[in-house]
Amino acid sequence: MREAAKQRKKERFTALFHLLTVEALEAAFLSLSRKAAAGVDGIRWMDYAGNMKNNITDLHRRLHQGSYRAQPGRRHYIPKADGKQRPLGIASLEDKIVQYALVKILNAVYENDFMGFSYGFRPGRSQHDALDALATGLVRTNVNWVLDADISQFFDRVSHEWLIRFTEHRIGDRRVIRLIRKWLTAGTSEEGQWRATEEGTPQGAVISPLLANIYLHYVFDLWAHQWRRRYATGNVVMVRYADDIVIGFDKRYDARRFRIAMQRRLREFGLTVHPEKTRLMEFGRFAAENRAIRGKGKPETFNFLGFTHISGKDRNGRFMLIRKTRRDRMTATLKAIKDGLRRRWHYSIPEQENGSGEWFRDT
Repeated sequence: MREAAKQRKKERFTALFHLLTVEALEAAFLSLSRKAAAGVDGIRWMDYAGNMKNNITDLHRRLHQGSYRAQPGRRHYIPKADGKQRPLGIASLEDKIVQYALVKILNAVYENDFMGFSYGFRPGRSQHDALDALATGLVRTNVNWVLDADISQFFDRVSHEWLIRFTEHRIGDRRVIRLIRKWLTAGTSEEGQWRATEEGTPQGAVISPLLANIYLHYVFDLWAHQWRRRYATGNVVMVRYADDIVIGFDKRYDARRFRIAMQRRLREFGLTVHPEKTRLMEFGRFAAENRAIRGKGKPETFNFLGFTHISGKDRNGRFMLIRKTRRDRMTATLKAIKDGLRRRWHYSIPEQENGSGEWFRDT
């Protein structure tokens, strides 16, 4: 199917649901984390594994008979580096299994469609790949301006209707589309209270990153690629990791026009850029000299994927991109380690994590 998707870029795949076989569901289950928290069903991996064959067979039967029901995500909050809380929806185990299996199927289609500058949550691509691509673009290409763009509350603002329309460009199997709709509208459960979800993708769900990439592929990636080809008068370098985007420009004129056009484009699909986290700055091999001529200070820096990016020079005075771990992230990490040590202070290692010492190894 991957080869068919590659050769027939405009084809809609109308027969995918049958690929959710017992074997595919079993492989998905075995790929899930054994230690993940339970959803609203209260079922953990080891509980399900005790009767895996029968459980998977029953899940397969319900899927193909139409009696499978998506469950709401259990609301859970994790701390962010800025002190705020990030809401997650922990899916039930069977929802994770089906989502994982479907993601494998859909990746065979979409990995041939997604743009090269998209790196977030894709097989065979990592944050390090995105960082390396950005570094290569900034160092080897004539870049003088950088637009550091962050889409505000992206995962909470995704339009369900637009997402389904975009998905239907390539997926014509109505059963697959109905399955995705079920997960989008399953809602969340917090302290026994169910809440509907009228927009957004379920953060924490296995399928959420793929749905986010599909949405931004049509909303941003294809549009940005076309804009660069049609309107740019100089070099343009792009790297996107989920909703975090960095674009390097040769000319300030292009950077300003792109920023305005991007804001207009995002608004058409219910999205906005974060006003505080989105900045256009002078950056690159000539930034320090140009700013010095105008009597300004050092070039600004920007953060991307946990690192602060700095315009610097090597020993020979040539432009060099410097990356340092973000200070706020480092502070948060050290605080978490300190808190963890404080909680474990009065216990010996054999008394912790059932004697495994797992926390110390991970730290």
